[in-house]
Amino acid sequence: MTQGRYANIIIDISHEKVDRAFQYKIPKELDGKIETGMCVQIPFGAGNRLRNGYVIEVTDKAEFPDEKQKMVAGIVTSGMPVEADAIKLAAWMKENYGSTMIAALKTVLPVKQAMKHKEKKKIIRLLTVEEIRCVLGECIRKHQTAKARVLTELCKEPVLPYELVIGRLHVAAATLKSLQNQGVISIESESYYRNPVKLETAREMGLVLSKEQAEIRDKVLLDFDQGKRKTYLIHGITGSGKTEVYLSLIEGMIKRKKQCIMLIPEIALTYQTLLRFYKRFGDRVSVMNSTLSAGEKFDQWERARKGELDVIIGPRSALFVPFPDLGLIIMDEEHETSYKSETMPRYHTRETAQYLAEMKGASLVLGSATPSLEAYYRAKKGSYELFTLDRRLTGGSLAPVFIVDLRQELKSGNRSIFSRKLQELMEERLQKKEQIMLFLNRRGYAGFVSCRACGYVMKCPHCDVSLSQHMGGKMVCHYCGYETRQPKKCPSCSSPYLSGFKAGTQQIEQQLYKQFPGIRVLRMDGDTTRTKDSYQKILSAFAEGEADVLVGTQMIVKGHDFPNVTLVGVLAADLSLNDNDYRAGERTFQLLTQAAGRAGRGRKPGVAVIQTYRPDHYSIVKAANQNYEEFYEEEILYRELGSYPPAAHMMAVLITASREERGEKLSEQLAALTKDFLKEGKNKVSVIGPAKASIGKINDIYRFVIYYKAFDYGQLTSVKDKIEQYLQSLALKEENVQFDFEPTDSF
Repeated sequence: MTQGRYANIIIDISHEKVDRAFQYKIPKELDGKIETGMCVQIPFGAGNRLRNGYVIEVTDKAEFPDEKQKMVAGIVTSGMPVEADAIKLAAWMKENYGSTMIAALKTVLPVKQAMKHKEKKKIIRLLTVEEIRCVLGECIRKHQTAKARVLTELCKEPVLPYELVIGRLHVAAATLKSLQNQGVISIESESYYRNPVKLETAREMGLVLSKEQAEIRDKVLLDFDQGKRKTYLIHGITGSGKTEVYLSLIEGMIKRKKQCIMLIPEIALTYQTLLRFYKRFGDRVSVMNSTLSAGEKFDQWERARKGELDVIIGPRSALFVPFPDLGLIIMDEEHETSYKSETMPRYHTRETAQYLAEMKGASLVLGSATPSLEAYYRAKKGSYELFTLDRRLTGGSLAPVFIVDLRQELKSGNRSIFSRKLQELMEERLQKKEQIMLFLNRRGYAGFVSCRACGYVMKCPHCDVSLSQHMGGKMVCHYCGYETRQPKKCPSCSSPYLSGFKAGTQQIEQQLYKQFPGIRVLRMDGDTTRTKDSYQKILSAFAEGEADVLVGTQMIVKGHDFPNVTLVGVLAADLSLNDNDYRAGERTFQLLTQAAGRAGRGRKPGVAVIQTYRPDHYSIVKAANQNYEEFYEEEILYRELGSYPPAAHMMAVLITASREERGEKLSEQLAALTKDFLKEGKNKVSVIGPAKASIGKINDIYRFVIYYKAFDYGQLTSVKDKIEQYLQSLALKEENVQFDFEPTDSF
């Protein structure tokens, strides 16, 4: 290779001003050594400060004269090698979701730094037992007690674990080195991978599939063998055996020497899912999620890259594990909102997985008991192939659901959190030693605190939200963490009638202890699952029968399978209907259907109780009947009438600023700019706003939003490009702009 070669490099500084490629000359000593995707050091800026950057292209085409080109300083060996596919995927995400290239690269490369491999050391006896005893006698005579302890053990065992000798026998490394120098022992090392999967379990064969399950497996694998790469949607009611279909598909792909990514929506599902996969496929299965240490993440990344893993399981970040021969991506519970990234780039896992599958020549399988309207809409239009599993294989039929009108409960004098129907069923279950799950669509000890005299609501001084009442008289902002004591009197009118809307998991737990003495309760919410392995511990304890009731927020209703749970109670079911969001009805239907599906999954029949103030709302009625098709037909009408996704496409532009007037000014400028731009062409894009965001201030940062709706996704990306181009011409210091395509939450 000649000296006339150049590298186009993205600088590792997350700022829009340098979010483009810079060309550098490749020096002679690095000729042929630099490849696309490598991390390199380059001199950058007026002071030629050394920065890291990613090579996105190696080319012979010079963009500037040679004398103006700076040289690549060297290759960063501690960084992870970047595959060309990862760069391509990052570029696609930048274009389709609006972000800097650096932010997109950091998303597809979650393992940012190479870690040292772990080493296992062992101490090996080099002499016979008789010779060791001679040396031991000498050590005892010289009062070398540490050496004597090691030699005593070596008389019994020819090989000792190094860590055990250092830790349990209290022997210093220098002592072992001395014995090694004497030729008594040798110390050997072997590197090994950190494995986050710590399961000791026997391998299991798969279950015999039902006719419907086998048809899905055979069709997907036949299409794959015939070179057809498609997206499939499995709409299967809770307990219909979707996971067994996934296992069977993965088994088929492994036989074809292909690797598989199994996406699950939350860490809460990892333990149970992982156990089933590990029993089936052994240690060629691993996990990738946020609870892993940097070393564990690096090792799983390396194992995948070298083809030493067949299956990786995890939430959305598992999608970016670098498998060389990816054959299948499965996205379970595809309707879950956690599949949408909340940080830039705000990508959706479903669309990103579809692009990755196309790029890698893989198939994509989506599964859910309550598919997102987007997925079902595409299946109805023929973009996805639809399969239906409408028979429960886990034993029993779908649990009957009772809707309780809380207005009537109040009229009849019942002021308890639990309706009379739920109380009666709970007592019955407790007597039979069966388990209960109580689901609350809310976090914290209680909701907002307000004055019953004047209506004043206690709000966070830094955010435009009410404070939540917690234990011990504390009031906490769940956005910025601000804390204060609850006042005795109203700050506005001095009335003593200040109280909270008490509907938190802790308050329900306390009510259970009060109403059912001796009851055993486990609580699972954002507060109890902060530490590593906390999900696993709570779920395992409940599965082992260590509690009668599991109380929790949304995470308890998603995908868990407890055969002894025969009653599910949904408290305040309609809270999610109050969201200022066009998806409120869909989310409520999904949560209630998932919750009801947790009951009676074993041989014992189950029942569900939905408590609500809006018993006639279509999403609650359809969820009680567990009729997805009817719900979809009604909900899609509202979406088509309002031109909301999936009938149309939508983009939200969030403008944030430390000063309200600057944020307001920029949002008005962007709205005017895009309105003028849209007049020029044949664009059919509607502009809503600018307006204050639904939460107008968080942590003293003011927030404004503009919404754009169009039937053509490309028209929205052209609006995004126009805004990005305009922002590059401004020297913004205090303001920030983010894009969110098909937003799953209202700003």
